[in-house]
Amino acid sequence: MKKISIFGAGRVGESTAQILANQELCREVVLVDIADGMARGTALDIQESAPLFRFDTEVTGDVDPEAIAGSDLVIITAGVPRKPGMSRSDVLDTNVRVVSGIVDGVMEHAPDAMILMVTNPVDVLTYMAWKKTGWGRNRVFGLSGVLDAARMASFIALETGFSIKDITAMVLGGHGDSMVPMPRFTTINGIPIEHLMDREAMERIEIRTRNGGAEILALKKTSSANDSPAAAIAVMVDAIGHDRRRILPCVAVLEGEYGQDDVAVGIPAVLSRQGVERVIELPLTPEETRLFGNSVGQVKADLAHLSPSR
Repeated sequence: MKKISIFGAGRVGESTAQILANQELCREVVLVDIADGMARGTALDIQESAPLFRFDTEVTGDVDPEAIAGSDLVIITAGVPRKPGMSRSDVLDTNVRVVSGIVDGVMEHAPDAMILMVTNPVDVLTYMAWKKTGWGRNRVFGLSGVLDAARMASFIALETGFSIKDITAMVLGGHGDSMVPMPRFTTINGIPIEHLMDREAMERIEIRTRNGGAEILALKKTSSANDSPAAAIAVMVDAIGHDRRRILPCVAVLEGEYGQDDVAVGIPAVLSRQGVERVIELPLTPEETRLFGNSVGQVKADLAHLSPSR
């Protein structure tokens, strides 16, 4: 991609811009923030690391949404972060207003771009952005599963001592307390996890995965996770920018898959230069179907709060 714009120059936005520039995933990164000095200062700080990290990507900051013109991808990280003890849904009302205005700007200044939603509650805001733009579901998607699966894989590596390089995890559902870690689709070098871990250990990991973001927030107290979300964003950007057709879990709008419709939620999808090329529908057991349905139900409850008629 030639140009990627990031709304929000906070910790997640800054970490994302740094990784995208370091990996030269595009020629230009633009940070946009209502605090003009924050966007420009953060961009300049990253730009001055270019000789040390040896990247040619140009990083700039601006307060004006017009700066995103010509973007191939717009990443939305702006919004109020949750505080310790808060759920992702607790910041819904404020972040809906923030993100709605940003989406208006994207439609005006970068009408051919794709949108990658990061702001929480990401499932609800991905749906809102998709509905507001009227674009195809391939162009509006969200971060969740790549991050949640990475957390799950990290916990498995810590529990077992096996190399993280061999671990592939899968998480479905909403990006919240009702997310559904999927041990049956989680492997270590192709070996199903159930052959290498007992059920008690796996249950501990499932609980820790659901609480992965809250655990970091409780420890840091003044901010939530930023490095791991930025790394997850970069994985998605790499898959799209290099047309890799990778199967990655992300938030996508469902159109009948998994028996669900008119909702955005975490599922595995093929990511390519088209964005979400297609949704992968896994064969779920009755219990997995129940858990996934409960998770989708929580997302729909937030959507109903957002707009009873949608």
